[in-house]
Amino acid sequence: MIRTLDDLGVEGAALGVRVDINSPLDDGGPGEPRELADDARLRAHVDTVRELCDRGGRVAILAHQGRPGGDDFADLSAHAARLDELVEPPVGYCDGTFSADARARVENLDAGSAVLLENTRFYSEEYMSFEPERAAATYLVERLSPVLDAYVNDAFATSHRRQPSIVGFPETLPAYAGRVMERELEVLGNIGESPEPRVYVLGGAKVDDSIDVARSVLERGLADAVLTGGVVGNAFLLADGVSLGAASAAVVNERSHEAVKGAGELLDDFSHRVYLPRDVAVERDGERVELDLEELPAAEPALDVGARTVAAYAEVLEDAGTAILNGPAGVFEDPLFEVGTRELYTAATRAETSIVGGGDTAAAVRKLGLEGFDHVSTGGGAALRMLTGDSLPGVEALDQPERP
Repeated sequence: MIRTLDDLGVEGAALGVRVDINSPLDDGGPGEPRELADDARLRAHVDTVRELCDRGGRVAILAHQGRPGGDDFADLSAHAARLDELVEPPVGYCDGTFSADARARVENLDAGSAVLLENTRFYSEEYMSFEPERAAATYLVERLSPVLDAYVNDAFATSHRRQPSIVGFPETLPAYAGRVMERELEVLGNIGESPEPRVYVLGGAKVDDSIDVARSVLERGLADAVLTGGVVGNAFLLADGVSLGAASAAVVNERSHEAVKGAGELLDDFSHRVYLPRDVAVERDGERVELDLEELPAAEPALDVGARTVAAYAEVLEDAGTAILNGPAGVFEDPLFEVGTRELYTAATRAETSIVGGGDTAAAVRKLGLEGFDHVSTGGGAALRMLTGDSLPGVEALDQPERP
């Protein structure tokens, strides 16, 4: 049984709230602190934090930033300052996570206030994978749990991982889903009940993941059509015998040596439901040039779908009951090659229900300034896992027996 904030007695309770506010950071000058380049993930959790504070909770926020050794591995001081601006109740910052000082900060929180504890990944155990029982025995969980009354997981985007802050606390505390988690599960966990026909747009550069998603949703009868684009679409074109050219083939092979084989096997089984690009766009002498398949191979790599593909795919999307977008149709970061992604995503908003996967898909939506979707997921890998029918460890951990 997964309980939500509606089931939680908040007044006066000390609550450990796991969020995912892992964000891109500005470079900053020498000696200057790193600042947030994008606060979209922080904004996603505002409702949960504000509600818990408004209901009199004492909120200890747990989060991570970057990966050890990575360019965006940093403390959470900038995140705390921005949360304090976004959430009306005060949000403080503590440069420890389970230290004596951190525990004291949690114990001394006033009702209706919050503190953001330090980057959980500053501690090596948090970047390891554990079964829940072992995760509960880590320093983070053992030392922080005694000053908490309950645990709230609002970090859907990180719940495909078995880290202590995700699967350990539910072993020691009553656990609840936050509002972000609740919305994600309502939408992605009930794809099979969404309006038909269901159309999946699979693009981007994560070819193997997209092929897995396509096979899963086609075999389970969740997809009536799969539209391919980006590097994923190029892999399917190669599998179908289209000679794209050495440059495009090299990009596909860099992403996965098994992509063309996997795409070919999927076409053998579901060719009537998998749609391939009808034309591609390349850069030639600094200009966008669209080429029909008959005009290939090209010396330049295919960086977007062309107008014929957009028209054909848009017709399918506009008749869809549910449109699910996972991955851009091309290199949307380049204004020359944002056209396919912009037009297809806009067409998807005209479906009865439109769902945007997280990661690069949500990033494309934000960059292109697109609106009108029914649900924009906060999770990349987590959304993919749910779309392939896999369970999420973080969600499994929340599934607790009803307590007396």
